[in-house]
Amino acid sequence: MAVVTGASSGIGAATVVGLGRAGYQIAAGARRLERVRRVVGESGLALPLDVTRLESIDAFVAEVKKKFGRIDVLVNNAGLARGLAPIAEGKDEDWIEMWEANVLGLLRVTRASLPLIRKARHGHIVNLGSIAGFEVYKGGAGYTATKHAVHAISRTLRLELNGEPIRVTEVMPGMVKTEFSVVRFHGDRDAAESVYKGVKPLVAADIADTIVYAVTRPPHVDVDELVIRPVAQAASFLVARKP
Repeated sequence: MAVVTGASSGIGAATVVGLGRAGYQIAAGARRLERVRRVVGESGLALPLDVTRLESIDAFVAEVKKKFGRIDVLVNNAGLARGLAPIAEGKDEDWIEMWEANVLGLLRVTRASLPLIRKARHGHIVNLGSIAGFEVYKGGAGYTATKHAVHAISRTLRLELNGEPIRVTEVMPGMVKTEFSVVRFHGDRDAAESVYKGVKPLVAADIADTIVYAVTRPPHVDVDELVIRPVAQAASFLVARKP
């Protein structure tokens, strides 16, 4: 069975669909429970989950344990970006929100889930990183710092779980058109749309496909890191745009 966090939209929702088609039973969590229920349908378990609240994580994992008894695949997808201000103008509330969701949330969900992952014959942890985990750009310090942390966490897990039948994969997308930019710009859809102007970005299903690929390899194969970008994007700050 597979657990997906941040499953109400975007990459998380697409991953639920992709893993379901691959034959996995699904437990999906997010704050917007009604949207998660629509994504999961009648074939999986939809649960409320706020990865910034420890009690919510514990309740979520307890329900998964009660229903399934183990976790074969954990997809740590929940996360967000807030703002695009330079450090000199950065807002504490934006930085704190990103660190609580992208870093502490991932750490805490993983910690809570590991006892159930260890009950699986072969476990797999998939962390949603970003090209921002190894690149930087102006105005991105708050977000890129969190994704650099996700990269460090993923590599550390690979060391700590070595010798156990648990795989660790970090998926690092470039430009993907989801609600990501709408959230980053605090609901400003015009600003969000300008990010993708003149370029064909990736879509959520593209990333879900890579996740399904990684988790369906033979058990002795670990896709450690996977970088995926649109053809037009050579770097986070270098995109070929058509007029």
